[in-house]
Amino acid sequence: MLFTLINSLTLGMAVFLVAAGLTLIFGIMRILNFAHGAFFMLGAYLTSTMVQDMPGSVWILIGTALVAGVIVGLFGLAVQHFVLSKLDGIDEHFMLIATYAVMLMTVGGIKSVWGLEFHSVDPPPGLDLGVDIFGTFVPSFSLFIICAGGVVFLILDYVIHRSWAGKLAVAIARDNWTTNLMGVNGPLGTKIVVAASFALAGLAGGLLLPNQTLSPALGDTFLLMAFITIVIGGLGNIRGAFVAALIIAVIDGLNTYFLPSFPGVIIYVGMVACLLLWPNGILGESRL
Repeated sequence: MLFTLINSLTLGMAVFLVAAGLTLIFGIMRILNFAHGAFFMLGAYLTSTMVQDMPGSVWILIGTALVAGVIVGLFGLAVQHFVLSKLDGIDEHFMLIATYAVMLMTVGGIKSVWGLEFHSVDPPPGLDLGVDIFGTFVPSFSLFIICAGGVVFLILDYVIHRSWAGKLAVAIARDNWTTNLMGVNGPLGTKIVVAASFALAGLAGGLLLPNQTLSPALGDTFLLMAFITIVIGGLGNIRGAFVAALIIAVIDGLNTYFLPSFPGVIIYVGMVACLLLWPNGILGESRL
């Protein structure tokens, strides 16, 4: 049971790392970004190029993941400038189509550069073994992912709800017109948040790289789970996304432990149950 719980928490924090950027961009622009999974995959491929078959240390993995996040964030700025800003104020359905097109272009570019071959990267020294917890062998990299998810959540929660920049972002999200009248550069703030959202996707791809097999289908695997997370937590609510990721982790663990013949089914049953009890999400729909 302890081993199942650790694996479930690892999955939950991995999903939250992916869902964090998706929640951020929805909170500021009300966009369900279909391209998010593709940019998560791009971050993983960029990191794999920098570290080759194995990072030299934990800090090299973190550093290269941050570099990959910055590069993906710059791609996000390009998407904001050439695609999203052109559709500002237009029906949301066009945004969905546009981000879907961006996803297809990004996946096509990844296939052209890195090919279709499967590739894996080993965890760095120190995270390639395991630890004994009450007689249960737990992979060290699983603990790393759990800690990484918690740290990212604490940083985002502080920036969004307590920092000056976060309060400006919330103000822009709630009433962009009024904040512009008060002298706040709304378009610049929007660009920063969009870049941060894409950067979080790239960072997640880099941090989770040793836990995955690289392939052009990698982004789809996490994108669906990320969408489930933000729906259960409340669209645009970063705290809700974190709580929902933990709930998904527990449900998945119980599913694996009690119903191993039906993997993943209980997650969707739990999502339906949560939406019946809380139609707007566990913590309600709110921007950021």
